[in-house]
Formats: sequence, structure tokens, C-alpha cells
Amino acid sequence: MAPLEGIIGQERAVRALKFGLEIKERGFNIYVAGLPGTGKTTAVKGFLEEVAKSKAVPFDWCYMNNFQDSYQPKALKLPAGRANQLKHDMKTLIEDARREIPKAFESEDYAARRESVAKRLDARRKELLTQLNESAKKQGFLFQVTPMGILMVPIVDGKPLSDEEFLALNPKTREKIQERREKLEVEVSTVSRQLRDIEKELKEQLLKLNRDVALYAIGHPISDLMEKYKDLPEVIAYLKEVQEDLVGNFDQFRREPSAQQPFPFPVPWMREVQFRKYEVNVIADNSTLKGAPVVIELNPTYGNLFGKIEKEAQFGALTTDFTMIIGGSLHKANGGYLVLPVEELLRNLFSYDSLKRAVKNNEISIEEAGERLGFITTKSLDPRPIPLDIKVVLIGSPFTYLLLYAYDPEFKELFKVKADFETRMDRTEENMRKYAAFVCTLCRKEKLKHLDASGVAKLVEYSSRLAEDQGKLSTEFAQIADIVREANFYAAQEGSQYVTASHVKKAIEEKIYRSNLMQEKIRELIEKRVLLIDTSGEVVGQVNGLSVMSLGDFAFGSPSRVTASIGLGREGLIDIEREVKLGGPIHSKGVMILGGYLAGKYAQEKPLSLSARLVFEQSYEGVEGDSASSTELYAILSSLADLPIKQSLAVTGSVNQKGEVQAIGGVNEKIEGFFEVCKAKGLTGQQGVMIPEANVQNLMLKEEVVEAVQKGKFHIYPVKAIDQGIEMLTGVKAGSRREDGTFEEDTISYRVDMRLKKMAEKLREFTAFPVEEKKTSD
Repeated sequence: MAPLEGIIGQERAVRALKFGLEIKERGFNIYVAGLPGTGKTTAVKGFLEEVAKSKAVPFDWCYMNNFQDSYQPKALKLPAGRANQLKHDMKTLIEDARREIPKAFESEDYAARRESVAKRLDARRKELLTQLNESAKKQGFLFQVTPMGILMVPIVDGKPLSDEEFLALNPKTREKIQERREKLEVEVSTVSRQLRDIEKELKEQLLKLNRDVALYAIGHPISDLMEKYKDLPEVIAYLKEVQEDLVGNFDQFRREPSAQQPFPFPVPWMREVQFRKYEVNVIADNSTLKGAPVVIELNPTYGNLFGKIEKEAQFGALTTDFTMIIGGSLHKANGGYLVLPVEELLRNLFSYDSLKRAVKNNEISIEEAGERLGFITTKSLDPRPIPLDIKVVLIGSPFTYLLLYAYDPEFKELFKVKADFETRMDRTEENMRKYAAFVCTLCRKEKLKHLDASGVAKLVEYSSRLAEDQGKLSTEFAQIADIVREANFYAAQEGSQYVTASHVKKAIEEKIYRSNLMQEKIRELIEKRVLLIDTSGEVVGQVNGLSVMSLGDFAFGSPSRVTASIGLGREGLIDIEREVKLGGPIHSKGVMILGGYLAGKYAQEKPLSLSARLVFEQSYEGVEGDSASSTELYAILSSLADLPIKQSLAVTGSVNQKGEVQAIGGVNEKIEGFFEVCKAKGLTGQQGVMIPEANVQNLMLKEEVVEAVQKGKFHIYPVKAIDQGIEMLTGVKAGSRREDGTFEEDTISYRVDMRLKKMAEKLREFTAFPVEEKKTSD
């Protein structure tokens, strides 16, 4: 067979998915609802990947340094594959700069030009100092250039005076010298200003020279990059900023360590840190994609969705920069599809609210989770937001969808498309072929032995069993796949070339055997008469009811004895299970419906004067559901009519006030549960089960039960109404109401009606009996 293409039996869900993916308006994101095990995630992934192939590959995104404000890194959009190219090119550029700039500054040409500038300005400096020296000598001073400036020393008789000698002169001489000094200081001030201008000019010319040399060293590589990225104006603008920063900070490239020279930094990595600002941090790389991205994030924490800003410890302090920004699933899925399990999304703090904000604002913002709470006040990075273009697909249960729709007003505005995954599909020829194709695909993918025709047929039969309908197939493919894997194991043990029906049957039986310990224990207790269940004989007011017990991975049917006792009174029907708080609301409703049936049929001309007590014998756990309401009604009718009920039959089915027997769930398990008990006690050919007629289509019984029915050792009776069922249980005609309002004689309805009349009259006698009042005296 050809491998499966598409999703099986989910036309409604596929139609909703196609609509949600094609519509471009805001808010039409998708919620995929379905029960666990229906293959929602796998099916949606395969469907999205197929759709994504025809879509355009989205842009790459990267973060780079903001040379104006390093705390706000810039986000850059590039065509797919160009981001990694730019990252590599920038790395090569910095390596070239670190190699070429030091070489340029060590060249003879640079030394000669530097020396030429220095000599020219030094000559002007010397000329000014010579002129100042000659002028000072004429005024009787000697000047000295010190770190504090130009110092003027007076000369007397050709000898410079010290401060002590100057103070020892007579006042007149000191005054004349001071006058000459003041005149000379004006000239000294002018020369000092000119010398400072020369120093400033020297620095400026040397700086210009250094920048020219650095620009010359990196000019060609940067020009080549500008030519390569000339179609991307944002990259050109960034390269110009890089060039300006490289030229402005050329000195950092000159301090390369040598073997003789100690490293200028305390630790080697500190030197590398200063070059990080020229790197390109690629957040989303789509170079390998053939279409739009499909990302399934199974652990949607805040960091995994939106990215994070990492930190590193340096000398006891935590530092960060734009190279430590890590992208999240939203960045990877940008321009495509993001699939999230909604229950996991709701469990993670901030994730759901932040996702709604991102989808609503069409942008991804990376921020510290602590900042959202307002707990972090230290300065950190504030990366610029990245525009978001995405379809979000949430996968979850129908119940979660109802909760979100009811309690979150924003949910219905952002997730307007619901794709419901069905648990069953029609058992048509086409769907059975698709089922076989699914098995074929699974076997090829996991390298399992293929199934032959009998194996596929048995698997299809098991699928209908899971669907609880002869005309349906289960779409819980997880369970189907597990049976195929287990059957493959048994086929391999036997050395069989193919997986046959016997292997599939063994896989099903072994799966049940691993989980049915409780069922075996209950059956053993019934065999030993610890739990009282009769499969033969007749008893008044006693019926074998059927219930389903669930153990999580396994459910089985178990018979329960239901009894009814009748007495005078006005209490009506008393549900003992409800009185002791063991009965659930649905079970209690079913019992109350019985009162409606009795009143409608037998209390039109007389009051319903009885006290009837119903109970599940030897039941020590809660009872829920209304599938035993017909059983309870049969027990009441048997007690009122004083007619015994066959204990060889077990009963299931709910009833309405009109006496119609209604469909119930778990019919296969209930039948098989009673069959197992009958088989343990010995099949007589009289035993069987009464089920609602509406449940006939749900019969998908074990082969053992089917064979027993075919041989007449066990029976299944469909009933449509209570009258039909009570006739089968008692062997007495139910009877109908005649024109005069009475029932046919010697029928069950006649006996019940007569009993109720007598009880009403008896009760009237008791209430009419005079009660003697006790006299009291003051």
C-alpha cells in the first residue's frame, strides 16, 4: 500500500485548519481541540509542514550593537541566509583589523610621517622659546621651562638669583626687577598660549594621521562589504557606524601583546570582550528552510518562548551585552507557524499573558521575567522589539477551550478558529483503506513488520471496538499504534514474516491481562459467594444490574445485585445510595424519574401511597450514572406485582418517564462482565443480558462471547420499552390499559395497580383511625 497522505477522518478539523491558515486578518489563530491519543499534535505537525512548503522563507533576524546607546541593541532584518553571512563577514573584518591596523602603525611610512609632523611643530616651538629667551635676557631674566610652566629667574651681575638672594636685595632693586618681570610676563603669557596651541595642533595632526592610517588599513575590507551588501541599506548604515567606531577607537587594536611585552590586561578574555561590540548575534537563521518554519514548543516557558538575556560573572559582578541575547521559539517561528500545548502554556508563569500581548501587538519583546514583576531595578539591556508575523496553533482539550472562552475575554479575540478533532469516523471502505495506509506508514517509519490482510482486518475490528460502534472507526491512533507495535513484538518472537490476526489478537489480550487483576479478583469473590450474584433461579424484587468500573487504562463490566423493598408510606421512592451520600446526581435523577413513570401510569385515580427502598447490594463506593434506572424499575415492579425475576438475565439501560428504554455507554464491557461470571459459574444456555435496542449498533464483543451467542449458550436481548423487558424477566404479560381505565387481568400492570390500590386504602384506614388526645391540666 502507499503511505498515508493527510489526516484521516478529520474533515471538519482539516477544513478549519485550512481556513485559519489562509486567512490573513488579525486574531484568526487556531485552537485545536480533541481528546488525548487522537494524534492531534502529529496530525497538525504533518499538515502544517505540508502547507508551509508552499510559503515563502521568512527573513533572518539578528541583534547588533547600538553605537549610540549600547543598552538598546538594534534588531536587523535580512533575507534568509544573509544573517550568518554578515556574522561571518564581521568576524573576518575584525580579524583583519586586528592584524592590519597594528602593521600599519608599525610601518616606516607611518613613523616618517609622524616624525615629520612632530619635527615641524617642534621647530616652531623652539623658535618661540628662542625669541622669548632673547627678550628675557634683555630684561635681565633667565627663563626655565618646568612642568608647572615657564619660570622667570632674575639675573644680577650675570648670575641667576635664588629666592633667598632675591629677598636679600634692597627694596629699590627688588622693585625695579619686579617691574621688569611684570612687563615680561605679558610676553611669557602670549608665548605660553602659542605653545599650547602648538601642542594641541600636534595632537590633532597626530590623531588625524592615526585615523587616516587606521582607515587605510580597514578601508578596503569595509568597501568590499559595502559593495557586497549594497542592496541592504540598513547593513550599509551599520557598516558606516562600524567604520567610524573602528577608526575612532584604533588604539585598542594597537595594544596587541608580544612575547617580550606583558599582556596589558589582567586576564586574556578581557581583551576579547572589547571586540564583541562588532559581532553580529543571529537570533533567527532560516538559511536551511525550504518554506515557512513550523515550530512545536513542548515546554513553553517564558524563556523558551520569548528568549532571554544571559549574564556572565566578571570579578564578582554580573555583566551582559547584546551577544548574550538568546532567541526563543517565537523568533524561530516568525513568518511561519508556532504549535503549543495549551495546558503546558497555562502552567508556566507569564507565558500565556506574554503570548497574547505579542500576538496582539505583532512584536516580540525580550525582557527579564523579574522586570515583569517589578523586582529588578538594576540597569540591563533593552533590545529593540522584532516585528511578529505568525500563526499560533494551540493544542488542548475541549474542556480547556470552554474555560478559556468563558473566563478570558481576550482569548475569543485572538483565537477565533476552532478545529475540533473527532474521536470516531465512519467505517467506510475508503476510511478502512486509509486505516490500512496509516498502519503501512507506521510500519515503514518505525521499521516494523507489515500486517497482512487478516491483521489489518482484526485491527479494524478492534478500532470499531474502541469506537463502541459497528459503523465507526476510532481515531485514537495512539492506542492503535501501540497494538501494532506489540503485535510486531509477538510476530518477531515467532519468526513470522508478517503480523497476522493472531498476533493482533494476542496483543489485545495481553494488554487486557496486564490490567485486569481487579476484574479477576471481583470474579473470584463472586464465584466464592462473597459477592452475591445469582445466575440461575427466580427472586422477587431482585435484578442483576450491570455497571462499568474504570481503572484508568482499563474498564470492565461488573454485575451488581439491585433490590427493592415495598411498604406502606408516603415517602415514595427512597434511594438508599443517595441517602448515605454514595449516589451521584445523575443516578439520583434516574431514580426520581422512576417516580414519574409510576405516577404517570398508576397514580391517575389514586395517590401513589408507598414507601419503596432501592439499593445496590454490597456496594461500598459511589454510584453514578442512570444506566441502572431500568434495572431499579424492574425490581420495583417485581416487588409490587409479587412476581419473581429470572436471575439468569442481567439488565442495563436508562428509562424515561414514558417507560422507554434509552441507550447507555459501555455496553460491550457490561455484557462481557456478566458473561465472565456466567462462564465461571457454568453456562446453562439460559443466561443473557437485556440491553437497550438503541445500543445494538454499539455491539463489538469479544469473539468468545460472539461464539457463545451463536451456539445458544448465551443470549443478548434488545428491548425498547419497560413493558417488553418486564415480560422477558418474569414470563408474564405486561398488560395495557383498557378503555375503562383498568388493566388487563392477570398481567403485571394489573397486579401492580391492584397492589397500589390496596396500599392506598390501607394507608387511608390508618390515617382515618381516631387518635385519642391526651388531656392536660394547668
